[in-house]
Amino acid sequence: MTRPFSAFSTVRYLLDACTMMLAFSIAGQIFPDSFRSTSSLYLYLFYAFSIVGWFSAAQVTRLYSDLRSNKYAQEITYIAFTVIVFFVILTSFLFLIRWQFQVTNYFLLTYLLAVFVLTVITKYALRKFLHRQIYQGKLVEKVLLIGSTPAAKDFYDTINKYYYYGYKCIGFIDDENQKLNGCPYLGDLTHLDAVLQNEQIHEVIIALPNSQHEKIRKCIEICDFHAKRVRIIPDLHFYASSNLQMNSIGLLPVINLRSLPQDRWSNRVLKRAFDIVFSITFFLLIGWWLLPLIAIAIKLSSKGPVFFTQERWGLNNEKIICYKFRSMVAESRDTDEQGNYLQASRDDHRITTVGKYLRKTNMDELPQFWNVLLGNMSIVGPRPHPTPLNLKSIQTVDRYMLRHLVKPGITGWAQVNGSRGETRTPESMQQRVNFDLYYIHRWTFWLDCQIIIQTVINIFRGDQNAY
Repeated sequence: MTRPFSAFSTVRYLLDACTMMLAFSIAGQIFPDSFRSTSSLYLYLFYAFSIVGWFSAAQVTRLYSDLRSNKYAQEITYIAFTVIVFFVILTSFLFLIRWQFQVTNYFLLTYLLAVFVLTVITKYALRKFLHRQIYQGKLVEKVLLIGSTPAAKDFYDTINKYYYYGYKCIGFIDDENQKLNGCPYLGDLTHLDAVLQNEQIHEVIIALPNSQHEKIRKCIEICDFHAKRVRIIPDLHFYASSNLQMNSIGLLPVINLRSLPQDRWSNRVLKRAFDIVFSITFFLLIGWWLLPLIAIAIKLSSKGPVFFTQERWGLNNEKIICYKFRSMVAESRDTDEQGNYLQASRDDHRITTVGKYLRKTNMDELPQFWNVLLGNMSIVGPRPHPTPLNLKSIQTVDRYMLRHLVKPGITGWAQVNGSRGETRTPESMQQRVNFDLYYIHRWTFWLDCQIIIQTVINIFRGDQNAY
C-alpha cells in the first residue's frame, strides 16, 4: 500500500474513534439517567474500553482491510458483523464490572444502533471521498502486468471499468503476445528489470500460465531485488468457479476443491429459516398493501390477468412454476416461429407502461416471495431461466447446468454485479453463469445479506440493464 493509502487508513481509525464518542454522546442525551456507578472513573473506563473493544472486533471481522474493490453493500455487512462482535465484547466487560458500573438496556441498544448508523454514514462518506481522490489521480497505485492470459485480460478490463479500485496499469510484458485490450506493451520478460528500474511502479501482477513456473520464479526474484510488491493471479480458469481453499503440507501449498457450502445440513437450515422469516416479514410489513396496489395498477392500465406464470427450472433441474406480476401485454408470445425464446429487450414493444416501471424497479418479481414460502425458490440464488432459454444455453455455455445445484433466487450475485437483462450472446450468458457459480461455491450467510442490501441500493439508484 502506498504512503497516501497508509495515511488514509490512519484517518479511518481516528474517524471511528470520534464516531464512538459521538454515538456515546447521542445515547447519553436520549437516556441521561442510564448510569449507576460507584465512581465517575468507570464512565471514562467504559468509553475507553468501547474504543478498544471496537478495534478488537474490527480486527476479527477485518473491517479495516482494503475494501476498495468491494461493493458498499459488502462493507455494510462487515460493519454489521463488527457491531455484533463488539456487542459480545462490550457486554462481557460490563459483566465483569457489574458491581461498580451498570447501564440500562435501553442505553446499550441505543448506543449500538448509533454506532452502526454513524459508521455506515461515515464509511460511505469516506468511500466517496476516496473515489474522488482516485478520480483526480491523487490516490492511484500504478501496477505492471506480466502475462497475457485470459486472467490478465480480465484483470486489465476490471481495473479500467472500475476506476475507483485505485489501480492504473502502466503496461504489460509478455514473451508471446504484444496486444492486450489496448494495454501498452513494454517488451518481453527480459525487459522486466529495466521497466522496474525506470518506471514508477507500486505493484507487480503476475498472470503467467502455471506451466511457466520457472519464468514466474525469475520474475519474483527480479521484483524482490527492486523491493516491489508482487501478486499472482493463478491460471485456474478451469477451477475459477470452484470453492478453493489453500492449505499447506510442510512448505508445500496445496489447493483443495471443497464441497458446496449448501451441502451442509446446518447451512441449508440457516438459509431456509432466513428465507421463511424474511418472506413472512415482507408480507406483514410491505406485501399486504403494496401487492394489491400493484395489482390494481396493472388491471387498470391493460387488459389481461394480473399475474404471469411461467415454467422455469429449479433445484436439480426440477420444473417449477414461477410467479410474476404481468409486465407485458397479454397477447405477447414467449417464442418466435422457430421456437426461439424472445427475451425482453430495451424498448420492447410488448412491455406495458406500468410494466416498464415494474421491471425497472424489480417489483414485477415480488410475487416470487410466494415461491420462497412454497420452498421451490430462495431469497438469494441464481435467477431461474425459462425452459426454452435453458435448453438453448445448455449447448453453448460451459458448466451451465451446475447453476441448478441450489435453489434459484429472487435476486442473485450476477444481478447485483450488472449481469442481468437480455443475454444476446453466449459470452454474456457465460458471464452470468460464472457469477452464479461463484456464488454457489462461496456461499455464506453474510454474502446473502450483502446481495440483499445491494439489491435494495440498486432499486433506488437504478440499473441500466433493468428493462
